[in-house]
Amino acid sequence: MNKSLKNLWGRFLFRDKGILPTSRLVLLLSLLSLTFILLSLFVNISWPIIFLSNLFVILFSLVDLVLTPNKKALNMTRTIPSEMERGVSYPVNIVVENPTEYDMNVEIKDGIPQSFFRPFPFTGKVEKNTRKQLTYHTTAPVRGEYLVSHLYLRYQSRIGLWQKQMKFVKEDTIKVIPDMTETKQYLENAQKFLIHEGIAIRKQKSGVGEFSKIRSYVVGDDPRKINWRQTAKLQEVMTNEYEPEHGKYITILIDCGRMMGAELKKGNRLERSLEAALTVAAAALQKGDYVAVLAFSKKVKAYIPPAKGLSHLQTILKTIYNVQVDAAESNYAEVFQYLQLVQKKRSLILLFSDVKTFLYEESALIYLKKVRQRHLFLMIGVEDEILRKRAANPVTSLDETMVKGVAQQQLLRKKREKAKWEKQGLLMTETREERLSTIAVSHYIDTMNRGLL
Repeated sequence: MNKSLKNLWGRFLFRDKGILPTSRLVLLLSLLSLTFILLSLFVNISWPIIFLSNLFVILFSLVDLVLTPNKKALNMTRTIPSEMERGVSYPVNIVVENPTEYDMNVEIKDGIPQSFFRPFPFTGKVEKNTRKQLTYHTTAPVRGEYLVSHLYLRYQSRIGLWQKQMKFVKEDTIKVIPDMTETKQYLENAQKFLIHEGIAIRKQKSGVGEFSKIRSYVVGDDPRKINWRQTAKLQEVMTNEYEPEHGKYITILIDCGRMMGAELKKGNRLERSLEAALTVAAAALQKGDYVAVLAFSKKVKAYIPPAKGLSHLQTILKTIYNVQVDAAESNYAEVFQYLQLVQKKRSLILLFSDVKTFLYEESALIYLKKVRQRHLFLMIGVEDEILRKRAANPVTSLDETMVKGVAQQQLLRKKREKAKWEKQGLLMTETREERLSTIAVSHYIDTMNRGLL
């Protein structure tokens, strides 16, 4: 296809400037031709009559074309969020300015990436001498940074025989970040967030923690914590309230290796791990602890040094929002070596990875034993739901029996390997994808309340 044909085809595909006939004009010319064909079966029609009739229709359509609004007078602007959470629907506003004396029926397409949900073309009517806002909703399923540069407009003539097409250059940059729904739920109400998943925040160990405040005594409080001085002064039973010590260090490791690309119900393992890691980070930062984050695969991809305060959550988000799965196996030995160099203080290490892959990394055990001497360690992974279902399915044939036997054998082997690692003090857990954030936050809170760190 040569360049001229490509340009013509681009016009029909809503990609370029130009003037196009509408289906109404094509239908009118088709009906006129059909009428002449039918009349020619009964009477003789001279060619001048056919020529003049077609010429009249074409001239009439050209008059309609001349009366359409001038393209130079029109303008379009876009308002789109600069940050969008993965999988969350957002409104995008398109404002069309029509300063002419003619009403317009318009069709609009936005140049957002192909991976986005694209409800195009969407239509509307813009009255004369007005500015009209048209809205569509889009969803971004893939994280990353995207450049949106073009807007496309088609509008019809007054009778609707022709339509003009034009392109506007409006550049916007969109950052698609992980879904922060669970993080927001935790920050709004931590206890409700955990109870919803069937886990309650346990009371902290008696006598452990920093003094927080004095409050009124309620049924169930420890009588040993009653503040007798304030009770005598206020003539009301008052009690001391303690909370876990602040300023502890939490280190979050996020595996970006090949196995983290396994697809789940919503995204893949890396997507769910990022969402859980951000929720744990928000919980720790809200409590006044220091949080460091390290993303790795074959090599270290990103490292955020420890800091405290909820403003640090934005630093973490800006650094890791665009990490992707690599087509390579994770190098656990290198990341634990790197961790020993950058994290000198005792901390709680939360590793989000694939448990099955990690269990057979014998070289990592040597480094992990050194890490365990100074830090607490927990590995959290998403369980293989297909393997679990096949191990539990009832069998009705020999093939199903073999599949179930192999699945159960793999689960038993994984259980034995986990027991071997846990004897070294290296805790591991697997859970369903929708409970990954809850399990991680619950373990963090339980560790702080028990004063293990």
